Order: sequence, then C-alpha cells, then structure tokens
Amino acid sequence: MAFPPNYNQERKSREAAKRRKAFEKQQKREEASAQRKHEQQVASAPAADAEKEI
Repeated sequence: MAFPPNYNQERKSREAAKRRKAFEKQQKREEASAQRKHEQQVASAPAADAEKEI
C-alpha cells in the first residue's frame, strides 16, 4: 500500500471549495445589486433633470 488517505487534507480541500463557491455567489449577488442600483439611478436622473429645467 502506497499511502493511507489523508482525510484532513481532503476535508480542507472540500471546505475551501465551499468557501470559494460561497464567495463567488456573494460577488455575483453584489454585482447584480450594483447593476440594479445603477439602472434605477439612471432611470430617475432624466426625470430629475427635467424638473430642474422647468
């Protein structure tokens, strides 16, 4: 038998993958939120500019 399985290393690898996936998911949520906020500001900006001109 070459080497016994290293369970601690495997567990750390799985936990790192979970953290990476959770981080990527959070980043995706934040990007979507920022995009929605930007679109909302752009949509409300022309209405605000029109009121200033009157």
